[in-house]
Order: sequence, then C-alpha cells, then structure tokens
Amino acid sequence: MKIGEKITGVVKGIQPYGVFLLLPNKRQGLIHISECQSGYVGNINQLFTVGQTVQAMIIDIDEYSGQISLSLRAMEERPTPRKYGSKHTWTQRKTRLGFAPLASEMNGFVCEALKKYKNA
Repeated sequence: MKIGEKITGVVKGIQPYGVFLLLPNKRQGLIHISECQSGYVGNINQLFTVGQTVQAMIIDIDEYSGQISLSLRAMEERPTPRKYGSKHTWTQRKTRLGFAPLASEMNGFVCEALKKYKNA
C-alpha cells in the first residue's frame, strides 16, 4: 500500500468522527468525517452502512503506528477553474487607479448618507 493508491474496503464501523474500513491483508483504515465528501456532513450514518463496499484513496500512512488514513473527497472530480477572460471584474487590470476614484467621491457619499439618515 502507498499514498495516492485507490483501495477497496468494507465498512466495519461508523463513529461520529469517521468510518472504519476493513482493507485487504486484514488492515484497517479510517475515513475521517472531513474526508467523506466535500462540504458539510450532517449525519455520517446517512452516507454509509456497515457491510458496504467502498473505494477510497490512501492519503496517509503513519509509519510508527501503521494507521491508514483514507479519503473519498480526494477522489471527487474537481470543477474546471474559470478563466479570467470570461469572469467579470469590477476594475480594469491595465490601469492602476486603486481607490483614487472612490476617494474623490467620498465627501459626496458622506453628505448624502448624513442627509438620508438625519431625516429618518
């Protein structure tokens, strides 16, 4: 077994913090709750059942204790990142104006806000 390898195991125990898998060669591995899926896991018992066969990726092997850490999240397909050309930006990348346009209008913003909230 090595880190990055995909391995199949059988769920032998479910705890609030993760799932224990029985792996080949009678080894045991843990899928921590944070590695079960991307995002929040409200109830781990809704994702797994004892006896279920699961394929996971080895993400760590402790050399002293021999404990194996597994992940399902590492096997998820990641979305393709967007390119900057198609993403709308609120500033122009070529000009280096910074906050100067806002600073020049700041007094007007403050006066407008004071008028609005004085009458409220």
